[in-house]
Amino acid sequence: MQILSSLSPLALEHEGGTAVAMGFFDGIHIGHRAVIESAVQWAKEHDAAPAVFTFKLPMVNKMKGKRLLSTADKHALIASLGVEYYLTPDFEEIRAMTPEQFVYGIVQDCHARALFCGENFTFGAKAAGDPELLRTLCAPLGVEVIVVPMAQFEEKPVSSTRIRTALEGGDIPAANAMLGMPYAIRFEVQHGAGLGHTLGVPTINQLYPEGFQLPRSGIYITRTKIGDVWYPSATGLGSRPTVNDDATKVTCETFIPGFSGDLYGTDPVVEFHAYLSPSKKFDTLDELKACINHAAERAQAYFRAEA
Repeated sequence: MQILSSLSPLALEHEGGTAVAMGFFDGIHIGHRAVIESAVQWAKEHDAAPAVFTFKLPMVNKMKGKRLLSTADKHALIASLGVEYYLTPDFEEIRAMTPEQFVYGIVQDCHARALFCGENFTFGAKAAGDPELLRTLCAPLGVEVIVVPMAQFEEKPVSSTRIRTALEGGDIPAANAMLGMPYAIRFEVQHGAGLGHTLGVPTINQLYPEGFQLPRSGIYITRTKIGDVWYPSATGLGSRPTVNDDATKVTCETFIPGFSGDLYGTDPVVEFHAYLSPSKKFDTLDELKACINHAAERAQAYFRAEA
């Protein structure tokens, strides 16, 4: 997949033009995927190249909420859907465009033959454009417009906002259903206090970067990918109330029973599958160890049942 980080004409490898999926696509949830997959399918049927047009926001931006995916994971996921061209200019490059400028620019730069969007898609300065205006502007250009119905979960439209709310509430099944895949993190393993090694339950320590959505604090059934192997695991997310070394610092610590090895500096994938319980302060470290082992046993039982 070719990634273009600024507005510029595409140098296509053939003359079939493109089918362009448009949107912010922050979480690549099932609604986003439906738009992108529709463009990819249309491109296959019409000898065109599938493309995505989106935009970049600063890491911390209140307009769209906190991040659900890293940039690298977002690119990998979109590429896996069959997209050949990925246009991602900074929002500042397009925010002042009129709807007409926006549409004509995409059609011209992308050699677009068809544009795809969701029902709630807006474009142009002050979000003045909507799917109806998109059809009106594209009709004289001979560009087809396909508006993909919004995906539904529990009879309500799927949105990144709903996914963030589900994560904040610890409703992992709902978040995963709307994402169409398990919610996961892939952050670098860092050195911690070493308490897990002392207790005989060594954990990997990952810190959420600024601007990323945090799930509810507590204990989770997870599974962790190391190399090509998935391991059942138990993850504690929160401020470590028992040792309370820094009540303002949120850590994500994962115990992987059956694995031994040095993972410092690597970035294993940790998938969240179920919320077990809130974090609590234990009277003794032995109670903390027992809690970690119990969570690990539940994780192993969970994935045995799933097999």
